Amino acid sequence: MHKTIFSFFVLLTSVFCSAQIEEVRRITEQLCSPEFHGRGYVEKGDSIAAAFLVEEFKKNNIGPFEGNYLQSFSLDVNTFPGEMSISQNGKGLVPGKDFVVNPSSTGDKTTYQLREVSANEILNLPEIRSIIQEIKSEIGQSTAIVIDYTIMSSDTVKKVKSIAYELATILPVIEIINTKFTWSVGREQSFFPYIEIQENKIDKTATLTIDIEAKFVKNYQSQNVMAYLPAKKKCAKTVMFTAHYDHLGRMGADTYFPGGNDNASGTAMLFTMANYFKNKPSDYNLLFVAFAGEEAGLVGSEFFVNNAPLKLKKIKFLFNLDIMGSGEDGVTIVNATLFEREFQLLQDINNEKSLLSQVKSRGPAANSDHYWFTENGVPAFFMYTMGINKNYHDIFDTYEALSFVEYQDITTLLIEFVKRL
Repeated sequence: MHKTIFSFFVLLTSVFCSAQIEEVRRITEQLCSPEFHGRGYVEKGDSIAAAFLVEEFKKNNIGPFEGNYLQSFSLDVNTFPGEMSISQNGKGLVPGKDFVVNPSSTGDKTTYQLREVSANEILNLPEIRSIIQEIKSEIGQSTAIVIDYTIMSSDTVKKVKSIAYELATILPVIEIINTKFTWSVGREQSFFPYIEIQENKIDKTATLTIDIEAKFVKNYQSQNVMAYLPAKKKCAKTVMFTAHYDHLGRMGADTYFPGGNDNASGTAMLFTMANYFKNKPSDYNLLFVAFAGEEAGLVGSEFFVNNAPLKLKKIKFLFNLDIMGSGEDGVTIVNATLFEREFQLLQDINNEKSLLSQVKSRGPAANSDHYWFTENGVPAFFMYTMGINKNYHDIFDTYEALSFVEYQDITTLLIEFVKRL
């Protein structure tokens, strides 16, 4: 009899866990869909995502914080809403795969003559000045400097790269690389056309035709999304779970960055935590915040801290979830060295319940939305998973690439942490 009852509860737990994973997969897949435009600043992808998150909170009966699901703010941002094409010798290059444009680049529609400059020429100030003057004196043609990093040592690349940024404020620059692309969001439009191209996709002896549209938007309106669960008994302290829902958006009308691991996965996990504590209320109030503007420089979280709808001293602890889609190699905790007692609590729970392969310690870093809270006296961790998925800030960070292999163990670790905090 007892064995039958135990088996029944194991089955129920298994069914519940499966339902949780299916729900987090559904939300992640939706956030990664083309209709959300990479949750960036072309076609209002971030606002489409925010509206979706609000509806999900409403559907799950998770209420707003003090009557508001949204906290609005503005930022300046460089966007690429239209044409995004490069061709050479009659062949078109694929955006995101064969080339990327610097996020702070202007656009252009022209054909460039290519002028390769060596590391020695770039690092020789009089010589590179002479080359620039020569190019600028040319009448009737457009010339772009070509820098081939594939033939330089890593130390030389670092030196040349810093000068390349300066050159790109004067004239077009084409960089040749043989490493993966890592794109981001530009907050200004400070460069001439500044483009990275994979080495096997460019002929340094031929002309290069580009048609790139760039649009700088001032005071772009975005928003954080907030939801709230009160403690089971009146409590002055609040535990926060946060994740940024924004990503890089579109690089041209036809290319978008899905942002599956970074950070549709962490955003979806907010709902798992909210639904658990809705059914089993905590001793603490719980505030769930999905930040916008993280990829543009932690803008949404900075705005939240500077315009906090609750007193920061009332935040017992904050757990920021970013890059949560794998976990084969465990998780890393940023700020572990600052909050040793809380980190030891995570270690104890993980060891006691045999959850993750490791809970790795890392010191403070300004690499996600926990940062502004820590800077303002709020104890906070930033957790990210480690595993086989290395896609980051590229077009390959898709929903399909996510394993969620340690999803249930991670949620168990977080739930137990709140219970024992």
